Amino acid sequence: MMQTRVAQLEEGKDPAVTRGTNQSRALRVRLLQLFGLFVLLCIALSVIISLYTVKRFGINGVVTTTATSNFFSCYEEPTSLARLIRPPTNLLHTMNDKELLWRASFVPRINKYPFRRVPKIAFMFLTKGPLPLAPLWEKFLKGHEGLYSIYIHSLPSFNAKFPSSSSFYRRQIPSQVSEWGKMSMCDAERRLLANALLDVSNEWFVLLSESCIPLYKFSVIYHYVLKSKDSFVGAYDDPGPYGRGRYNQNMAPVVNISQWRKGSQWFEINRKLAIDIVEDSTYYRKFEAFCKPACYVDEHYFPTMLTIQAANLIANRSITWVDWSRGGSHPATFGRADITVEFFKKILQGHKCIYNNQSISICFLFARKFSPSTLEPLLRIAPKVLGF
Repeated sequence: MMQTRVAQLEEGKDPAVTRGTNQSRALRVRLLQLFGLFVLLCIALSVIISLYTVKRFGINGVVTTTATSNFFSCYEEPTSLARLIRPPTNLLHTMNDKELLWRASFVPRINKYPFRRVPKIAFMFLTKGPLPLAPLWEKFLKGHEGLYSIYIHSLPSFNAKFPSSSSFYRRQIPSQVSEWGKMSMCDAERRLLANALLDVSNEWFVLLSESCIPLYKFSVIYHYVLKSKDSFVGAYDDPGPYGRGRYNQNMAPVVNISQWRKGSQWFEINRKLAIDIVEDSTYYRKFEAFCKPACYVDEHYFPTMLTIQAANLIANRSITWVDWSRGGSHPATFGRADITVEFFKKILQGHKCIYNNQSISICFLFARKFSPSTLEPLLRIAPKVLGF
């Protein structure tokens, strides 16, 4: 028996040690089983919660945040050229105005683009709410995708209901309340410009209201604007009470009375002047402080600032037609009964203006103010009179 014990010790097979080893192994197996069961329970609980969330809130509430970020990092490097030049797909960003204007003021120092850039026109709609004439614009834009962008600044509380097939679908930008004649109106226009500048392909920027319509087919307007050497901003020296009479001496010496200009707020400008507007702080501060009703800042700020900074780049006229013949502080509004062939002859014919240093008869590309009741007759007359 002693020999057996000695033999076991010599071979290193102490029964006590063996039993301890077996117990330890069994404990580890048991712990692994418990851990596996815990993991399965967590997965099952996660699936149950996900199914409930999808049923309660919709699938976007479950997958949007994590899926988007993971997909982006796997799709391409965030610093690649394609990522930098791709226009934002979601206009509802979280930047405040100060951050937005700073971001929009970025300018490449090399003028030649290292990729094929197709210039686009940014149509920027400044409105309180609905766009009743949107079907006419849809007809105008049809077939010209890739040559234009749409931006809508409305009351923050307004939620547009355009179908996914519409050119206006999800084209609202983060907005704030704007009031006619006050600096908040210029803020809205700068906000539109800044958002549009985030798309590097936007070369021209057209400010429109919900009552504006195009007067020609898309190809005519596109080539007229893209080939112009000037931007279209009304800027004239009005010596009367509604011009120089609104000037405040406190604006000097930044703005002298000889530089004071007046014009329509409805402009059509190129990318250079759009950047000049969004990056301005010098003139902005003066107009914010010293141009208050009855000085209507939206009629003076941009015309004066651009006359001082870039007088050689503006045509001193707008290409948006309005009718002031009825008098008053607002132009005439047109209704259903006004929409006739003779009415459009009045708008389109009998004009002379300067375009690229030459006299031409096409002077207006857009017109306002058209009430919602004009939509049906406009759609009916457009193929014959407007060309689309």
